[in-house]
Amino acid sequence: MRSDMKLVSVNVGLPRVAMSHGDPVSTGIFKEPVAGPVMLRTLDLDGDRQADLSVHGGPSKAAYAYPSEHYDYWTAEFPEMKLPSGMFGENFTTAGLFETELNVGDKSRVGSPW
Repeated sequence: MRSDMKLVSVNVGLPRVAMSHGDPVSTGIFKEPVAGPVMLRTLDLDGDRQADLSVHGGPSKAAYAYPSEHYDYWTAEFPEMKLPSGMFGENFTTAGLFETELNVGDKSRVGSPW
């Protein structure tokens, strides 16, 4: 495991109803940063749920990570928008960890054991 990878933010949220093209839809994309440790379990993080379990959640999709470096692109595209960690529905906002360097089944450890 590389030592230059960092966890910038842990983000959780519960599903809520939002309007999409005039129709109500349940979504779990709204995440907010939390302070302190959060337990990652087999299906999700404590305090977090997914709305559509056919494509989110479960043992192979329990958490979603997004590189903080991508926020620079989106900030340039939408300079008028506030883009806090978790804005893209990620549970883990990371630094130094990119999609091109990960594979399904990779394991990482953050922090110290309880």
